[in-house]
Amino acid sequence: MDLSVSVGPLRLKNPVLTASGTFGYGLEFSRYGDLSKLGGIVVKGLSLKPRQGNPMPRIAETPCGMLNAIGIQNIGVEAFLKQKLPRLPHDRTAIIANLYACDEAEFGELAGVLAGEEGIAALEVNVSCPNVKSGGAAFGRDPSVVHRVTEEVKKRSGNTPVMIKLSPNVDDIALAARAAEEGGADAVSAINTLVGMAVDVRTRKPALANIVGGLSGPAIKPVALRCVYQIARAVSLPVVGLGGISSAEDALEFMLVGASAVQVGTANFIRPDFAFDLVDELEKLAGELGIESLDAYRGSLET
Repeated sequence: MDLSVSVGPLRLKNPVLTASGTFGYGLEFSRYGDLSKLGGIVVKGLSLKPRQGNPMPRIAETPCGMLNAIGIQNIGVEAFLKQKLPRLPHDRTAIIANLYACDEAEFGELAGVLAGEEGIAALEVNVSCPNVKSGGAAFGRDPSVVHRVTEEVKKRSGNTPVMIKLSPNVDDIALAARAAEEGGADAVSAINTLVGMAVDVRTRKPALANIVGGLSGPAIKPVALRCVYQIARAVSLPVVGLGGISSAEDALEFMLVGASAVQVGTANFIRPDFAFDLVDELEKLAGELGIESLDAYRGSLET
């Protein structure tokens, strides 16, 4: 079966990508499978300068999920381009750079550094990060800011496709998706984590040093499915779905409600080989269900 799919101008050999922040720079998982087997690798969030991230503890397990407050720890874009990208199989799978910045100009500058680099197939823009010019409020909560960030990144990205990663922590995620579309995005991905917290009744302390963090894993899958469904009905952009995918059936559910491809996140921590196996499991399940084309299956939910 041909598993290839299109996400706007980006053609993927299969719809299985890894989610930013859950798969390192990709190289860390090469011991668990052939990286080139994946449809794509979204590397951990990159900033212009290296970031140390938040203090420990910054990960906590929750029922059916995980809280994290890593704080976008990364080596910075220049070190990534020199030390990591040349070692990734960018000629055999799509390498997607995830961008982290705190204002529109910084997003544009980062896009300018990455766009056009050999081996970068697309840019994913994290608009869930704090907007320093708006007092720390997340970009994704304000559609007008999403629009401006998208426009700024598109100005500097040349022919490199741009995907905007949307936050579910809003009243209406479709508004943010429309803002991204009007700003010129080539695709959107949804969802980022939900804001949550965990506490310990014995120590009387929060589980995370940051007190609150981002909830991911199977607990958020119903929210993610709803968001992808709403976005797919609101815009003509391709949608990449993520949020609690831990089986081939989960992946097909996202495609059924309108996703063109999926990203695997928290499941990578539970089974480091899961994303690799998902490619085979997806092909097997699609065959069992008589699905001849994933592009044709996409959005075929009957309501």
